[in-house]
Amino acid sequence: MSLKGATFLESVLQTLKRAIELGGYPQEVYEILSRPQRIITVNIPVKMDNGKIQVFTGYRVQHNNALGPYKGGIRFHPEVTLDEDIALATVMTFKNALNGLPYGGGKGAIAVDPKKISKRELEELSRGYARALAPFIGPETDIPAPDVGTDPQIMAWMVDEYSKIAGRNVPGVFTAKPVILWGNPVREYSTGFGVAVWAREAAKKLWGGIEGKTVAVQGFGNVGYWGAYWLIKMGAKVVAVTDSKGGVYNPNGLDLTAVKAVKDKTGSVINYDAPGTRKVTNEEVLELPVDVLVPAALENVIHKGNANNIKAKLVVEGANGPTTADAEQVLHRKGIWVLPDLAANAGGVVMSYLEWVENLQWYFWDEEETRNRLERILLDTFNRVMIRWSKLGTDNVTIREAAYVEAVDRIYNAMKVRGWI
Repeated sequence: MSLKGATFLESVLQTLKRAIELGGYPQEVYEILSRPQRIITVNIPVKMDNGKIQVFTGYRVQHNNALGPYKGGIRFHPEVTLDEDIALATVMTFKNALNGLPYGGGKGAIAVDPKKISKRELEELSRGYARALAPFIGPETDIPAPDVGTDPQIMAWMVDEYSKIAGRNVPGVFTAKPVILWGNPVREYSTGFGVAVWAREAAKKLWGGIEGKTVAVQGFGNVGYWGAYWLIKMGAKVVAVTDSKGGVYNPNGLDLTAVKAVKDKTGSVINYDAPGTRKVTNEEVLELPVDVLVPAALENVIHKGNANNIKAKLVVEGANGPTTADAEQVLHRKGIWVLPDLAANAGGVVMSYLEWVENLQWYFWDEEETRNRLERILLDTFNRVMIRWSKLGTDNVTIREAAYVEAVDRIYNAMKVRGWI
């Protein structure tokens, strides 16, 4: 058991325990939700380009299906562990429940660095994983999607492999597929859009609106870029962005299109140069004098060591787990709102749900209609979490704890009427 995985899993279970206490649910709820219903381990032989066979180990953790089919991504990363996969699957159960989706939680992983194998080897591995899991997944059983190290192309290979085994096209078994293969164009920016919607709604409660508020974004990948894009469209002013090499800050606002062009051309936003702009590190960007901070890169970047230096009034978690538990307590005492990952970055899984609905009925909405449906679900979740937070007491309970109580409540009631409890 890796220390990283064990620590993450223990942290998730501690949050679950706290939510059960706050909600007054019976101990049996913890007994059921603290362990997955099923763990599938697969070993996939792949003939490498050098002619040798290499066997890759993969997992699929199916945590809980009280609310519906298991749902969660597939991660390709050399350091994945089973404990980490269990923790991620558990979080997916709460994320799906919180957002009112008819899903339970699942997560998959293969221990591999996708950047160190050829495209042919990657395709063979992806198809092998789909074949190995075929008896355990399906549009009404378990619906995987991309995660770290995977993308729409990998989903295309997997849905094709599954469809070959089934003897018919089965689009609804994987989500976040290419648009040409039953995907939806909104999926590309859905997570960043969700971050922006949550920031906008919280800003309305804090200041009366997001217009003119300054934003710093740590992480200029898919989530960070699209979060910044939509926040600007909503009237905010993005003044700082960083990527893995560092970033830039201009208190008067950045030209996001120009920053993106520099990153695409040179590989980093740090090469953007305009009057009034200065370079910042990934540590410095967190402590800038801004209204809104969006950590959209790595986990645990806001910790006990820098929490007292955070000046933003609103922290919106675009990444998974960017704020440690200790840091969150510090921020809470300072009156800083932390919009938790299972809510603020849930636009991707909500969009996956909409894509799945389209696939099941072989009927597709246009981009605007899809985005409107996505936004309605996000707004409903925001309002429910705020009401729950208010009822639990905003002084003694964090927004994250309120979100977990809201999620556990839905799972508990589903298990109760099923007769599991």
